[in-house]
Amino acid sequence: MATSTANVQTASTEKTATLGSRSQAALIWQRFKRNKAGFIASIILGILALMVIFAGLLTPYNASSFHADANSINFDYVPPMITWIHFDGVQPYVHGLKRTYNPFTGVKGFEENTEERFDIQFFVEGEPYLLFGLIPSSIHLFGTGQPEGSTGQLFLLGTDRFGRDLFSRILYGGQMALGVAPLVVIFSFIIGIFLGGISGFYGNKVDTFIQRTVEVAMSLPRLALLLALSAMLPPEWPATARFWGIVVILAIVGWAPLARVIRGQVLALREEEFVQASRALGASDMRLIFKHILPNTFGYLIVSATLAAPSVILLESVLSFFGFGLQEPLVSWGLLMKDLTENFQFQIQFHPWLILPGFFIFISVFTFNYLGDALRDAVDPFTISKGENS
Repeated sequence: MATSTANVQTASTEKTATLGSRSQAALIWQRFKRNKAGFIASIILGILALMVIFAGLLTPYNASSFHADANSINFDYVPPMITWIHFDGVQPYVHGLKRTYNPFTGVKGFEENTEERFDIQFFVEGEPYLLFGLIPSSIHLFGTGQPEGSTGQLFLLGTDRFGRDLFSRILYGGQMALGVAPLVVIFSFIIGIFLGGISGFYGNKVDTFIQRTVEVAMSLPRLALLLALSAMLPPEWPATARFWGIVVILAIVGWAPLARVIRGQVLALREEEFVQASRALGASDMRLIFKHILPNTFGYLIVSATLAAPSVILLESVLSFFGFGLQEPLVSWGLLMKDLTENFQFQIQFHPWLILPGFFIFISVFTFNYLGDALRDAVDPFTISKGENS
């Protein structure tokens, strides 16, 4: 019995020594990997991010390319051609597109013209684009290599009412959706950390004034405020200026909850012994804040950022859906969903592929939420203690 107890104590001692020898970052990473849902979500999110970053290479067309055949008939509402890909051995190919008309529903459509065949090529020359927004290129991962007036086009996820490739527009739209989120988070965090830090560190009248401002900001209906501020943007602004206007508006609306939480954390941290010791040694207020207090909130800030990003994506999508967000020639998932607003029932019945951008919104929000939950569990001190002692 004594031997068994000694073995348990020895194992416990070895485990403690092993844990102590590893860095906190390594322990957090290990706990994060144990959360299967969060780990898988991070992989999916990483793949999605790579797809939108390399959108120019991965897509056969540009986001705003209009397509028409030799007779100037738009390829509008072409159904997804991913199921129309055929194989001759290992060589993939598609047939040409042929216009159809259903006299009973009055709906025009497209079908395969089996008399034409167009091989799908890889790393094919196509429309020019800027990789990473900087490097000019015209090489696309795949495509038929056919000119604009040919019926041999490849629309993997179909086209919209103007004959624009939906697959290309979805990936380019992801650049806006996933690009707005980190910018808004950064700007709102700067405001929230600054005001929340000052409020919690100095207290008194400064704290009272800032907290009353926070309460007013949080009491306003967020969506209504967003719509009102977005409607104030001058309509003559170019698309790029409007993009930054939307970023600033979303940041202004989103800073208040973070400021309140940071204020509470700073109030607690400023009374800790290591902060009081630094103050006694003559450390300035700025050194106390940036050297000792704010670094101890980084764990919360990382988690909060991953949980705030899906909210930003949804808000931007809602604004663009209602016509108050991004405008052409920019593309976002919410703007793509706007096509459904014209006779929704008809579009869903005859052109259901137009809802695909909503699927990408769902995937991005879903993965961000799971990633945030996994990070929260990984960095939470109570979870750390409980998880390592179990």
